[in-house]
Amino acid sequence: MRISEFDYSLPEELIAQHPPAARDAARMLIVDRARASWRDSHFSELPAAIEEGDLLVVNNTRVFPARLAGRREPTGGRVELFLIKDLTSGEVRESTGDEAQSARPANVPRVWEALARPARRLGVGAQLSFGDGRLQAELIDALADGRRVVRFTCAEDFDALLEEVGQTPLPPYIKREAENTGNEDRARYQTVYAERRGAIAAPTAGLHFTPRVIDELRARGASVAELTLHVGYGTFAPVRSEDLREHRVAAEYYEVGGPAADAINDARARGRRVFAVGTTTVRALESAIDQAGRVQAVAGYTSLTITPGYRFRAVDALLTNFHLPRSSLLVLVGAFAGRGLTLAAYAHAVAARYRFYSYGDCMLIL
Repeated sequence: MRISEFDYSLPEELIAQHPPAARDAARMLIVDRARASWRDSHFSELPAAIEEGDLLVVNNTRVFPARLAGRREPTGGRVELFLIKDLTSGEVRESTGDEAQSARPANVPRVWEALARPARRLGVGAQLSFGDGRLQAELIDALADGRRVVRFTCAEDFDALLEEVGQTPLPPYIKREAENTGNEDRARYQTVYAERRGAIAAPTAGLHFTPRVIDELRARGASVAELTLHVGYGTFAPVRSEDLREHRVAAEYYEVGGPAADAINDARARGRRVFAVGTTTVRALESAIDQAGRVQAVAGYTSLTITPGYRFRAVDALLTNFHLPRSSLLVLVGAFAGRGLTLAAYAHAVAARYRFYSYGDCMLIL
């Protein structure tokens, strides 16, 4: 199958630039795979779609402020870095997983792969400063596609300083400056259950949840289990191959703990539905299930790339936001719901003026 078969037209004004006034105020398109139909609803009605014994699985990764705005030394020219891989330990990491940080001395040099702007003017040896000079950086290698390898030095705890001077890494289709609404984004581009620091992008289907909605789900007899997948650059990197068989999502760190694995296996054994909240949760669950159909407690990296024809074994229903045309995320949704039904539902969402992408509305696929 070709990536061009997962294209659709979206008016720019439907791309949400700000979160809704309330987290649970989003619209929700409910898609019924068995009937090949859909109906308009609202996220606040999610508990009504849940039955006693159902299990919702959420991704508790926490976004860290991976965007750095600073100056080039000594000219003072403006520069921007978007941190995407921590290379400090000598291995490729898609995130700043908290388990790795805790073992590092606070003020040792840190090496990161980053997207740089303006990339053409930032060659090897360029000196940069951030946070009024408290964080210094040197470009030590130039890679393709504007990526650079950067060595950071500071006299303070690097991670604490990054939390202070870094900015929320908003996706490029949100065309506004993060610093103008920084407090809003720090709070709203984060799920209410975010716990494990390490993502450079939010698992956006989870942004709609509030403590009240979670309490309502539990009151209906549903359970909630947490896993972790640190969303990295690979999740939203463009698909560069026309033939989907040639595309691979870059490896991302994930963990499924023992209690979560037990809860999922128990729900499946009792014939209850497993709802995945977001495509990252789908990839983690489908990576953790073994050949016997049991989800294992696991910690490691997954590069699972889901395309049409994939047989889902761990997920019965999916809550997801609307995704970019020609993206691996849209392909995953098409694999779960069927390409034709997915694109037809997207066409309806466009016509009905749903809000798209990270801060937009959502779909519940049953």
